[in-house]
Amino acid sequence: MKLLKKMMAMLVLVPLLALAEEGHPLDHAPDRSKDLSALQNGAKLFVNYCLNCHSASMMRYNRLRDIGLTEEQIKENLLFTGEKVGDLMKNTALLQDSKVWFGVTPPDLSVITRAKSSEAGPGVDWIYTYLRTYYKDDTRPTGWNNLVFPNVGMPHVLWELQGIRTAKFADEKDAEGKVTRQFAGFEQVTKGKLTPIEYDTAVADLVGYLQWMSEPAQNTRKRLGVWVLLYLGLFLLLAWRLNASYWKDVK
Repeated sequence: MKLLKKMMAMLVLVPLLALAEEGHPLDHAPDRSKDLSALQNGAKLFVNYCLNCHSASMMRYNRLRDIGLTEEQIKENLLFTGEKVGDLMKNTALLQDSKVWFGVTPPDLSVITRAKSSEAGPGVDWIYTYLRTYYKDDTRPTGWNNLVFPNVGMPHVLWELQGIRTAKFADEKDAEGKVTRQFAGFEQVTKGKLTPIEYDTAVADLVGYLQWMSEPAQNTRKRLGVWVLLYLGLFLLLAWRLNASYWKDVK
């Protein structure tokens, strides 16, 4: 029953996340599904930068053993406020406070990569592009805006890593003379702790972890799927030959 309530709550929040600007191109997120070191780094980034406001209430810390972490490593590097290894990954901020700060309750991220999938592209591409298209905007309450999610309520939590950037826009006319405001590039105002390439790599690791978290058994499922198809193929061959042997003397 609790799981059903959580899923219903997440479905209510999905429309709020679907307000992305139509037509903005999504960048392809690198595949990190089989890179354990990248997934471990993504888990560290998730706990340090996302879990303060968001939750992953369908994931337990001890499931991180599946990406190569020991319980001792989980305790030393990912548990900061008295949690136990078997606890769910719940946020440390009060929900009512988060709603006051951002105008909306931060969504649970357990299956966010699936929730953000649409005709525009996979959810991993949406999140990968979203976390790399923040820019400084003093007209917004948080001081930040985003190309993929205009007027977003979430601040740029990774700004110290990426640095501060502003966005440049230009007015362009189409064939009918209609003027539209088009994105014309970023301008780096202050440097971050990471270089642009290092930041993109870190975001890719974080998105890879979010994708893994949405279905921790996905790699096992894919491996088993290959063996199941091979078994079915062998069974089909045997059934075909048995059928031919049974009917060969029947006229």
